[in-house]
Amino acid sequence: MGFPPGVRSVVLMSTTGATADPLAALGSLPGVAESVESVRKAVDRVYGHRVMRRRSNEITSEAALRGARGSAALSGADWALEEVRRRTDFSGDDEARVMGAALRLSVEAGQLLSIWRQSPLRVLARLHLVAAADKADQVGRPRQQGEPGDEPLIGQPLPSAAEVSGRLEGLSELIIAGSSAPALVTAAVVHGELLALRPFVSHNGLIARTAERIVLVGSGLDPKSVCPAEVGHAELGRAAYLTAFEGYLSGTAEGMAAWIAHCGRAVELGARESTAVCEALQRGAA
Repeated sequence: MGFPPGVRSVVLMSTTGATADPLAALGSLPGVAESVESVRKAVDRVYGHRVMRRRSNEITSEAALRGARGSAALSGADWALEEVRRRTDFSGDDEARVMGAALRLSVEAGQLLSIWRQSPLRVLARLHLVAAADKADQVGRPRQQGEPGDEPLIGQPLPSAAEVSGRLEGLSELIIAGSSAPALVTAAVVHGELLALRPFVSHNGLIARTAERIVLVGSGLDPKSVCPAEVGHAELGRAAYLTAFEGYLSGTAEGMAAWIAHCGRAVELGARESTAVCEALQRGAA
């Protein structure tokens, strides 16, 4: 089985690595358990809010909108939330198309939960189809040799098409096999690996962050999708995002732990955002 390089370097150092649960092993890295517990408490707080018991659908819809706005901001379309609400046409320029793709992905993610654990590569292909419907012959498949892997935020060297194929298969096998790892760990690895590979010709950052959300929701950690990590990633900022991502790319224990902790903080901030929405609804202010 092919494994993501960060997972390999941290976990597969022993001769039993091929049969181990590498994602579970990442959960034992220094500081990861604390991040997992902090995320659980943040998620519990928003789910325990009295508004969630009566108006959870509204919170889910608002979280989807804010998550899409946050993800688009990281990919270069940093619009005010009210501008996203106001717009009806997202075809006018590059930023509008990025925002439109983020919104479509946010809606589509909820339709793919049942497929993810059986066929993650099919889900990723569908996400690209939804995000980039205007690139006819390049949509819904990993990029081929010589094709770009667009993601303006990431300046790292682009893996070859052959490497992408092998690592996607390895990631898929990990997901299908399942793991006892906390949802945060799995989500962070999925996010980091897709960001590293940039497997499609466009919208790779948006797809990586959408896949992270699918893992968090499908795992049962955030079943109503009200803790949008994309909001937190945007709030923490591009510089912090890239610094943490460099930790993932390093493949070291310290780097992987730092990336997981960063993703955990993003989920906490997403939960805080939805808690604020709950409180506004309770006051009748939103």
